[in-house]
Amino acid sequence: MAEIIRMPKMSDTMEEGVISSWLKKVGDQVKSGDILAEVETDKATMELESYDDGILLHIGVKNGESVPVNDVIAIIGEKGENIKEILKEEETKKEETKTEETKEEETKTEETKEEETIKIPEIDDTSKDKRLKASPLAKKIAEEKGINLTNIKGSGDGGRIIKKDIEENTEIISSQNSTNIILPKTIGEESFEEVPISQMRKTISKRLSESKFSSPHFYITMEINMDNCIEGRKKINETSEVKISFNDIIIKATAAALRKYPMINSSYLENKIRTNHHIHIGVAVAVKDGLLVPTIKFADNKSLSHISLEVKDLANKAKNKNLKPSEWEGNTFTISNLGMFGIDEFTAIINPNDSCILAVGGIKNTPIIKNGEIVPGNLMKVTLSCDHRIVDGAMGSAFLQTLKELIEDPIKILL
Repeated sequence: MAEIIRMPKMSDTMEEGVISSWLKKVGDQVKSGDILAEVETDKATMELESYDDGILLHIGVKNGESVPVNDVIAIIGEKGENIKEILKEEETKKEETKTEETKEEETKTEETKEEETIKIPEIDDTSKDKRLKASPLAKKIAEEKGINLTNIKGSGDGGRIIKKDIEENTEIISSQNSTNIILPKTIGEESFEEVPISQMRKTISKRLSESKFSSPHFYITMEINMDNCIEGRKKINETSEVKISFNDIIIKATAAALRKYPMINSSYLENKIRTNHHIHIGVAVAVKDGLLVPTIKFADNKSLSHISLEVKDLANKAKNKNLKPSEWEGNTFTISNLGMFGIDEFTAIINPNDSCILAVGGIKNTPIIKNGEIVPGNLMKVTLSCDHRIVDGAMGSAFLQTLKELIEDPIKILL
């Protein structure tokens, strides 16, 4: 009996997938466990595995096409089976699922797209000045903008100047002394390029829009003196086989601070608040199509070297779109670091379903006051975006103060 292959839901946020390439063709023998195709989701490119034995009788989606989750993409069965009836039945089911409410909404949408064109009859100019013919509207616009109509050639009946003639002659500019200056007409060509929105970008747009407009954000910023951190990192890297970055130190310090403030490590779930006892830190990674957030799980229990190696590995997988679902799911807090891009300070949108996200700016050499004297120092600004339904200002400030103390004296996170 023929078996229908549907687009599976390969991630918690996936609504549709794109067939990157078919690895089998119609007529091929397929066994359970064979890879049928590569599918681009909102997170990564993943393999579509067959769970049935038989002949690939039908492929319903071309390479590069997107398909909603649960839609038919292929059929596997025995040679000679009639797949037309199967496809017809599936199409009938889809039609039956359309509700009257949806149909009414479609009708309203179509109505809003209709444009009503009103033709305004032109009024003959009865001006006594036979040398200059212009419509009343054109005269009014010219008077308001201080434009001399004698510099404009009319395109109306008998050379009459109309509104369009004034709008098209943008090279006519009025100076302060009411003398019109005619500039050479600028010649150029309008052009643009449009590309389809990737599955990743669609998901980013939807999820962050939902977060921004459903979670009441507020932001608090703090400066951190990085002098001791810079010196401490230098000493660590002199003997460590794994080179530690400032971002690794920030992740480790954040994990330690979250252990002290569990509400910062929580989630708002409709009518309840989930306080997570585990600490999984998502690290935002910029990739070609947008942003991925691989997760450092149990970050508070890992050494700096462990964190460093794992971040590098996950970042590389993210850029090559090879992340597994288990490597991007489950974050309880997120860090977004734009310091390496020369950004001093910014605010970030909370990653659902976290209660906070930490935006990290770059380290900037800045004059500071120390022991009553102005001396050179290195400051880094961090901004905590908070969901006000869970976290208030006092709690967020206390968390940042603890984070500041840990980063300014990094020996504490090694204990």
